[in-house]
Amino acid sequence: MTTDGPLLEARGVRVEFTTRSGHVARALDGVDLSVPRGEVLAIVGESGSGKTTLARTLMGLAKPTSGQVLFEGKPLSHSTRAMRAYRRRVQMVLQDAAGSLNPRQTVYESVAEGIRLHGLDRSDEQGRSEAEQVAAALSEAGLRPPERLFLRYPHELSGGQKQRVLIAGALALRPELVLADEPVSSLDASIRGEILALLLKLRQDLGMGVVVVTHDLGLAWNIADRIAVMYLGRVVEYGTTEEVLTAPKHPYTKALLSVVPEIEHLEPVVLTGEIPDPTRIPAGCRFHPRCPARTDGTTDHAGIDVACRTESLPILPATGEHRAACHLEAALAAPPG
Repeated sequence: MTTDGPLLEARGVRVEFTTRSGHVARALDGVDLSVPRGEVLAIVGESGSGKTTLARTLMGLAKPTSGQVLFEGKPLSHSTRAMRAYRRRVQMVLQDAAGSLNPRQTVYESVAEGIRLHGLDRSDEQGRSEAEQVAAALSEAGLRPPERLFLRYPHELSGGQKQRVLIAGALALRPELVLADEPVSSLDASIRGEILALLLKLRQDLGMGVVVVTHDLGLAWNIADRIAVMYLGRVVEYGTTEEVLTAPKHPYTKALLSVVPEIEHLEPVVLTGEIPDPTRIPAGCRFHPRCPARTDGTTDHAGIDVACRTESLPILPATGEHRAACHLEAALAAPPG
């Protein structure tokens, strides 16, 4: 197995679809992203930013219209055989645990389903039986003693227990990476903390990478090594968690951070309007119609207002230093002259 380079990458990924009215919607409009081994990457943004579409594309559930998803440096194949092998190594945990679990299956059956699908029901690489694998996965997900839950059905479980069963189903295959789409959004605050602590423990104990899709920057603050902020199908800011959350560069990131209770040094920013329709992406910077820096005259004073409205910004690179796709940030960073 290759150990150099990122485990998972997106290179120039675009995903388009045609609406019922015949218009082309750009759900992803060029995304470069890199997921290092054993790290936690948070993909954050409002509803409609494209973060869930990106997660589905990384998982192979949606095909890029252009660009590539690469796993261990090799383009992801969507053939049945290749997808089966890929989904043993990369698993997805959805936000709706109640809707994701089959109400007619016991906890045991739900966790064992993937084991059987991948032919591990007789024994795995460690020689463990199916029952031993199910018990180990439930224990790692914090459900102990696991045997007490084997014959329970989803309606007999709490919300936190259901989410842990979903995580156990992913862990049963010993994946190298887990994609978690809003994994705690429907849970109470106390349970949220437990699930986040569990994900961090799994990363530490198993060396497992995690991609967390969330609208909650507070969650990212507590769990992520790196953060990619998305807006209207593109990554508009990328960097380490400390860089992005203590020194945000993009006005959109600043607005999101201003309403996070854990962040006390920013004045609240109320964004006007909604994320534009992906069939009508604005010219220039896609955030300019809602940008507080334009509303308060900052961009005009900096002499870049026309550029904000008319000049497109390049796709941010997947790696490297803290970066933001913003004309104002570029102007402020430029040497005087």
